[in-house]
Order: sequence, then C-alpha cells, then structure tokens
Amino acid sequence: MREKTIRILEYNKILTKLEEQAGSEMAKKVVSGLRPFHEIPVIRDMLMETTEAVRLILHKGPLPLGGFYDIEDSLHRARKGGSLTMKQLLQIHFNLSLARRVTTFLKSDLPPLPVIQSIGEVIAVHKNLEDEIDRCILSEDEMADNASPELKQIRRAILRQNDALKSKINHIINSAENRTMLQDAIVTVRDGRYVIPVKQEHRGKFPGIVHDQSSTGATVFIEPQVIVNLNNELRQLELQEKAEIERILAELTARVAEHYHDLLNNQKLLVQLDVIMAKGKLSMLQHGEEPQISEDGELVLKEARHPLLDPKKVVPIDLSIGGSYNTLVITGPNTGGKTVTLKTAGLLSMMAQTGLHIPAAGGSRIPVWKDIFADIGDEQSIEQSLSTFSSHMTNIVDIVKHAGEGCLVLVDELGAGTDPTEGAALAIAILEDLEKKGAATIATTHYTELKKYAISTEGVENASMEFNVETLSPTYRLAIGVPGKSNAFEISQKLGLPGEIIETSRRLLDGGDIQFEEVISALEADKKAAEEERDEAVRLNQEMKIRKEELEQQAKKLEEKKTEILNKAKEEARQILQEAKDVSKEVQEELRELKKIESLGQRNRIFDENRKKLRDAAGKYREKVIREVNDNPVSAEELRLGDRVKVLSLGQNGEIVTLPDEKGELTVQVGILKAKVNLDDIMLIEGGALDVNRPRKVRKNYGSMYKTKTQNVSISIDVRGKSLDDAVMDVDKYLDDATMAGLKEVTIIHGRGEGILRKGLQEMMRSHKHVKRFRKGNFDEGGDGVTVVTLK
Repeated sequence: MREKTIRILEYNKILTKLEEQAGSEMAKKVVSGLRPFHEIPVIRDMLMETTEAVRLILHKGPLPLGGFYDIEDSLHRARKGGSLTMKQLLQIHFNLSLARRVTTFLKSDLPPLPVIQSIGEVIAVHKNLEDEIDRCILSEDEMADNASPELKQIRRAILRQNDALKSKINHIINSAENRTMLQDAIVTVRDGRYVIPVKQEHRGKFPGIVHDQSSTGATVFIEPQVIVNLNNELRQLELQEKAEIERILAELTARVAEHYHDLLNNQKLLVQLDVIMAKGKLSMLQHGEEPQISEDGELVLKEARHPLLDPKKVVPIDLSIGGSYNTLVITGPNTGGKTVTLKTAGLLSMMAQTGLHIPAAGGSRIPVWKDIFADIGDEQSIEQSLSTFSSHMTNIVDIVKHAGEGCLVLVDELGAGTDPTEGAALAIAILEDLEKKGAATIATTHYTELKKYAISTEGVENASMEFNVETLSPTYRLAIGVPGKSNAFEISQKLGLPGEIIETSRRLLDGGDIQFEEVISALEADKKAAEEERDEAVRLNQEMKIRKEELEQQAKKLEEKKTEILNKAKEEARQILQEAKDVSKEVQEELRELKKIESLGQRNRIFDENRKKLRDAAGKYREKVIREVNDNPVSAEELRLGDRVKVLSLGQNGEIVTLPDEKGELTVQVGILKAKVNLDDIMLIEGGALDVNRPRKVRKNYGSMYKTKTQNVSISIDVRGKSLDDAVMDVDKYLDDATMAGLKEVTIIHGRGEGILRKGLQEMMRSHKHVKRFRKGNFDEGGDGVTVVTLK
C-alpha cells in the first residue's frame, strides 16, 4: 500500500491506538510495522484472530499477558556458554511463569477459540526450571542462602568470622590505653577490611596497616595488626562466596541453554498472542464488527463510523460501490461530511485488510483492494510554486497512470481550482477513463455537470450529503441515488438576502439548470416521504413480530407449567395412596399379632405405637404452618419477668415466666400452657412490658461499620522504618480490618534490610487467626521486600 495514501488516510493513527492496547514492547514494535495484506486467506485468518480475542474478552477477560521481557539476547548468551546475571535469570523466570499461566488460562472453560488455543498448545511449560530459579534467586542482586549447601555453609562461616572480628575490634577500641590514640570509638570499612580511625600523632604507637586517611590528614585509618589474619580469613570467605554464586549462576545458565529453542519459541508465541489481544481490545473500544471479505469487488459499509472521530458525535453512514455501479459522485455543501466519507471508506478498507475489526454494523463487506489511491485535501506545494489546481492534477496524473482493476480511487473536489466549465469537462473525462480501467472511484464535486453525467451514464451513481435548510446545518448523512442541491438560494434567503436579488439570480441562471435543481428538490421530497413511510412500516412490522413471539412464548410457558403441575399432583397422589396402603397393611398385621400377646402392658405399648404411625401418616401431607418471620429479634438483656411476647411458632401471645438461660431458652405462659421456647421464636408485643418506661438497649450499627471498612481498607500496608513491636501491632489491626472488609489477599510491605521486620511479622502471622497462608512476593511484586498474605 502506498505510503502517501497511508499518510493521507491517517492509517498510522490507527496503529498508534493499537499499540496502546499491547502489553509488551515487542508486540508494540510488531504493530508499528503492520501494513494491509493482499491475500484473502491471510486476511480472513487475521480477522478470525481478532474475533476470537473479542470472544475471549467477553467470556472471561483478556489473557494474563502484561509486559513480559525480551529475553532473546540472554538466551543467545546462555547458548554460547556465557553466564547470565541474576536479573537476566529473573526475567527468564518471569516469562516462564507467564507462559505457564497463559496455558492454564487457555485450558479452562472457554468457548471454541481454534486459533488462540492452537497457539497456546504449542507453548512449552518448564515448571522445574521456573521453580529452580525462584528457589535460588531472591532479587536482582541477592541469591538465597539455600541455593546450595556450600553457599549456606560459607555464609554461616562469614557470619561467625564477622562476629569474631567485631568482638576483637570492640576489645581494642574499648581498651583504656588505646582510647587516647583513637579519633572516634568507631569501626569503618576500607577496601573490604575493618579499620579504626587513629589520630595522626599516635600513628607510630598503633601497630597495624594504614589503608586511608581523612581529607585533613588528622586521622589515619589503620587495620590493627591483631585482626589482619581475621580480615584475611573473612576476605577469603567472601571470595569463596562469590565463586559459589558464580558457579550457581553458571549452572542455572546451563539449564536455560538446554531449553533454548522452547524459550525462544515461547517468546514469539507470547508476542503473537499479545498482538491478537491488542486487536481484540481495540475492537471492543471502537465497538467494532468483523467485516465480510467480498470476492466480487463490492464495497458495502453499514452504519460506518470514522474511527478517529468522537464516537459520541460522529454520524454513521451507509455506503456501497462495486455492484451495479463502479463510480460514485458525491455532492453536497462544504463541511457536510463529504471528505470524511471518502476517508472512512479508505481507512476502513485498510483496517479490514490488516485483520482489524471496523467500526460498522454487521454485514459490512469489503473487497481486497490491490491498491488505494487518494487525492484528499489541499496539498499545494509552495516550494514547487504549484497552484492548488496544479498540485491536485499532479496527483491525478499519477492516479490515472497507475490505477486499474481492483483499485480504489478517492478524489476530493475533482476538477476544482480552475474554470468551472473546463474543470467539469476534465472531471468527467477522468471519471470515464478510470471507469474503463475497472477502478472503483468515489469522487466529491460541486459541479452540476457531474450530477447530470452520473444520472445519464450507466455504471455511475449520484450520492449527496444531506443538508437541513431550516437550521442551515448539515446532517452528515449520505443519500445514495439522489444528487445534492447547492441550496445557495434557500440559504441566502434564510440569511436575509433581499428577495429581488434572489429572483434576479434565478433569471440569470440557465433555465435548464433551474429545472434540474427543481427536479432534484422533488426527488429529495419524494425520497424523504417514502423513507419515512418505509421506516414506519418496518417499525410496526417489527413490533408485531416481537409481540407475536412474546405471546407465543407466554402460551408455551403456561402450557408447560400446566402439564408440570398436573404431573406433579398425580405423582404426589400416587405416593400418598401407596404410603397409606403400606401403613394400613403394616398396622393391620401388627394388630393381628396383638392377639397372640398375653401381656397387657406390651399390648398397650404396641397399640400406642401403631396409633402414632397412623397419626404421622395422616399429618405428613397436611398443609404446613407458615411460621411468621421475626422482623424485630430481641436480646436477653431486653427482657423482664412479666413481659408480654408473641410465640411465633404457636402464633399465640403469652407472658414471660423465666428469663433466658445461657442457651437462650426461656419459659412463656400461654393460657394454661407453659411453653419452653428460644429467643429467636419470640417477639415483644408493643407496650407489653411491665415497665413500659424502661429504656431499650440501642444496638450498634455493625452494617454501617462494615461498609466503612470495606470502602477504606487498602490492599497493602507499608511498615518500613517502624520498630518490630509497632509493626506487629499495626499489621495485626490491619489484618482485622482487611478481614472485615472481605479482602482475600493483601500485601505487607516491610522492605529487605536485615530481615528483622520480615522474620518477626512472618512469625506473628504463622498463628494469626485471620491468616490462611503467606508467601514472599514474586519478582514483579517486590520480591523479598514484601509478604503476600491470603486471608481466611
């Protein structure tokens, strides 16, 4: 596609919007280099990708991609035998983790996504390598003690050596005989060795190695002779630690190199998925639809909107070309939307050929153009001293020379900038030439001659941008089949130009032109009336169809409900009858057995049991009593002896005889019956208390408090810089608030430091009532400086 056309139609602005939806820099780079395709199978595959992305977003949301890392250089380094840094290994770990999450996401319950899921199936998951890097490396500059037994042993030795050195140095600086020789009773480090600041005048009295001196020369930093060996041993341990870290990094690098091809391929697949999801997100933002690819060369846009205009203000247009006509001449007033229509047709075509959804209604059809030519806007060249007409004609010459079958030509104000008669004749000749070459042409003009040409020539169609004469404003709607009026006389009259001047103008105008304008006016009026009648008929027909469907659905549901009720009633009746027969038969058999029993007490007991069976069977299908709902529950503290209450399960009023026990059970006198009930089963009767003036307990509004917590509790707390005791108190209260707010996962930010806060807080959370589990933060969450807590 021509770069000039790309610039005129502002295709790069669409790519910029698409870049904004991509997560990784690699995907953004791919997007910036996109250009329209020309192979129908490729375009259909690209459009299918976008459609699947939209389907996925609507069903479950976008893939969990985010900004993953470009690890290609690291992989090449590992393959060549170089050792990777901890930062590079963490980036590889992040991509490994992301690849695993993407594959898990795509294996969940999703609609059919052939393209996206086929990409996901090729992504390789290496959980062992991911876990090994995570186990060994804590941050970009810190390796875990447990990365290897040797490293753990060396670091313990370093700690012991440091303790020995500090003990020895403390003895030196606290010695009474040394105190007068020291500048300060402090220990510093020079070149990785512990030194003591000694006054210059006592330099000869203090045995040791001088490593540095202050800027004034008054202080020298001496490594005492007695700790030289200890410092040497510490230095040796530190070198061993460095060597062991390098060995572990080399080992991890070798494992990365083993999976070179998988990891490099994963990155390419993740970039591909990132671009696909960006296309889906852009479609959602623009309310886009997948266009059909037209193989017959016909362009049909339904309710098309220019994607770079404000969606709240842009007016959708319907436009078609390539069927019964291959040339469309659009007329209408300035600022009426003619230029926007040209750009919409061209830009949406380019978007479709790039595999993007277009902001138009479903059913839009776009052919695959071999090339798109555009001459839109004033591109007058001052440097070349070309007039507007000359500048436009330079573009037209290039278009006429190269445009042909399968090309789309967009020309704004064809033939303008010169004598109207000559310009119109030249415009008609250009349109005829493009028509003969088989190019699809959309041109805008003001010339009446071109309107007449379109009416009288087969394969050429008129269209117009509507204009409201009453409000003197364009409607921005395109009407195909009707040429536009200039409306110059009507507008002038509305603006107050004297009538005699307008009449003089009409007389000066050629009679044929006046009749032509009148015919156009009549056509417009008839077309508008016909469209209104058609729209009304369509609306009524649609309403009748909807109403008919609703009535049919209601009738169907009623019939199904009726059948269901009857079947259920019949089944219940059969069950009742069968159970009654079974109970009756069982009781009859047991009564016959009574005759054989001599013991009167046993006979009475069995008789009572049979009578109970009959009562239970009779009452099983009685209508259940609907218990009244207690809208005003009471507490034990509110009750006094003698209070009048309603027992909900009995539906009777009574008087409290005994107060509730620890289980909430109390006795109520109901008539001559004393009933033991629970607090939940009673309701105070208004004015029923013995002391009607005693105050009632005011209940706290826990709902309001819960709502406040929910709205104000953050998902993280920062306790860096606090003492352990203060941090423990703050985190304990925060966990209570977070639990009340319904949070499931929170983050404790404690920093790295010496690990005092981290260890202390994690020890507290091991037995905390609200904590289900906790873990250290991932590389992209803050690493060892945070703890992520899952709440119960």
